[in-house]
Amino acid sequence: MKLEGIRVLDLSAFLPGPHLSMMLADHGADVIMVEPANGVGEPTREIGYRTKDGVPVWFRNIARGKRSLKINLKDTEALAFFLSLVGTADVLIEAFRPGVVARLGIDYARLKEVNRRLVYCSISAFGQDGPLRDRPAHDLAIQGLAGTLALGLGLEDGKPAAPNIPSADAISSLMALAGILMALYRRTESGRGDYIDISMYDALLAWTPNVTGPVFAENADPDPKTMRSFGGAAMNSIYETADNRFLVIGGSEVKFAKNLLDALQRPDLLPYAGIEPGPEQEPLKAFFRETFKSLSLAHWEAFLAKIDCCWAPVRSLKDAFADAHTDKRGMLLRDDDGHAHIGVPIKFEGEPAAPDLKLPAYGADSECLAREMGLSETAIDALKGRNAI
Repeated sequence: MKLEGIRVLDLSAFLPGPHLSMMLADHGADVIMVEPANGVGEPTREIGYRTKDGVPVWFRNIARGKRSLKINLKDTEALAFFLSLVGTADVLIEAFRPGVVARLGIDYARLKEVNRRLVYCSISAFGQDGPLRDRPAHDLAIQGLAGTLALGLGLEDGKPAAPNIPSADAISSLMALAGILMALYRRTESGRGDYIDISMYDALLAWTPNVTGPVFAENADPDPKTMRSFGGAAMNSIYETADNRFLVIGGSEVKFAKNLLDALQRPDLLPYAGIEPGPEQEPLKAFFRETFKSLSLAHWEAFLAKIDCCWAPVRSLKDAFADAHTDKRGMLLRDDDGHAHIGVPIKFEGEPAAPDLKLPAYGADSECLAREMGLSETAIDALKGRNAI
């Protein structure tokens, strides 16, 4: 696999960092979850829906294929053990609030003296500098401050809607993955690691090219309901059917509009599809609303299946994971006990991922890792005796 021989120390929790490190593990990296010796460790061990074996689904889908080190970094000898582990690592991921790693004595300035090849990635809400640096926040608050939550404002009832995907978490995770792989690539030439400062806020702002038009062109707030991405375009909108279900027409290209309107015997409406999104497209949107509301979703699925245009039924996540295409793409995996796992989206022709679906028990690998670092049984027993590992 692509990342065999790469060792990752992951001190992060919840979603962005753990999902990132799981992707690395899926492709062969030796990922060590560095969990606090607080009796719980990774918080998602205790959060959300559980399968019959008592394991939370969230934890199962961020922790597979990893090892678990339980450690109290405030213990002097445990910290020394951790620093020896850093000397063997290629990547370190942390998601503490800015300043915490310095207080723990594991900031990049110190660790690069231990291992000059270390790629050190910090993921935080607002980054390591700036006026918002010390403000605590999770995904929803970051979306609120970054302006992306307001992009749902007024689409239905004049109020913002809670996002369906934690975009700040997801995008910062992918940005961190890209940064880590860039740094590892450069290290092959320079021999040196690097420090990566990933801000969830920055990551969200970076993914707004399709909606910043009014902001950059006119210094104006976006008006979501008139914009192409949010229903301002008739050919990029959600429509209700006769049985109170919904379908999406999701491709604004004029060629798709022509194909659809020809099939609906209304080619006269095609000019509306070629103008800028907004109120001027209302005649076409009104026609689609009336037309799709007249018959059932099943009817429209059969009708649209014969037409070259972008469309989809609005279905549940359960339906999506039950789909034959999902199965064919390997996006639903099952372990030996039949428990479901989300599959691997990065698919290489050579050296494909081989996810290890086993989960680490809390602290299960602490002693083994201590022995790997050369600690004596007496030292290990002493650390265990005071719950330092």
